[in-house]
Amino acid sequence: MVEARITDGRRIAELLASELDGREDGTLESTQVTNADRDVEPTADGSRAYDVTHDGERIARVFVHDDRARLEFEAGQDIAAETAAELELRVRPKATEPPRTLVFVESGAAVKRATDVVQAVNRSV
Repeated sequence: MVEARITDGRRIAELLASELDGREDGTLESTQVTNADRDVEPTADGSRAYDVTHDGERIARVFVHDDRARLEFEAGQDIAAETAAELELRVRPKATEPPRTLVFVESGAAVKRATDVVQAVNRSV
C-alpha cells in the first residue's frame, strides 16, 4: 500500500520538529525546537511555527505555508545553501539585513534531507 504524499505545511513542520527532537544517533543532541506556536495556521507568506536552536542560540526559524514548510537560516547561511542544493531541496537567499537563507521542505519525504541541512549548519557554527 502506498501512502499519500504529505504536502500539508503544518504537518511537514510537525514531522521536521519530531525528527529534530527525536533523532537518537547523537548528531542533533545540542539542537532543540523552541518557542513553538502550537496554534499556528499556514498562510501564503508563511507563519512562524517554531525556532531551531543549537547550544541555546537560534540558528533558524520554521514557517508554515499551505503546501510546504520553510526553514529560514540565520546562522551558517552558506553551508545551508550548499547542503540544501546538494540534497536537491529548493533554496534561495533572502536579501535582508542580516541576510538569511531559505530552504523549502515541500513534502514529508524531504524532512530527513532538511534535517541533514540543520546538521551541517550545526557543525559549522
